[in-house]
Amino acid sequence: MEQGVRTSALLLSLLGLQAAVAQGVPAARQFELVRMVRQDCGSCHGMRLTGGLGPALTREALADKPPSSLAATIFHGRPGTPMPGWRAMLSEAEAQWIAEQLAAGFPEERRSAQ
Repeated sequence: MEQGVRTSALLLSLLGLQAAVAQGVPAARQFELVRMVRQDCGSCHGMRLTGGLGPALTREALADKPPSSLAATIFHGRPGTPMPGWRAMLSEAEAQWIAEQLAAGFPEERRSAQ
């Protein structure tokens, strides 16, 4: 019975990892991205992402913005503003993942990425 429980847990873990990889962003990278957003983006958008030099990145502030538009801003930046493009450090899939997380309410750094 114990072997069956371990096998089931392993299968569920692999399915979760497979789903994350299918989205183009492995689970370990998701954790790194959460940390990067909290630290690097937080330096302009506020450590709690509630605004600073840049606008707030909370779920409420982004409610009317499509994730694809947010992803484009993350990846390419905003010319004429302090918002840089992050394409040297992120893939387009990672920018899209960040945008979706922001739109849903960004996870805390201490939690594993969802």
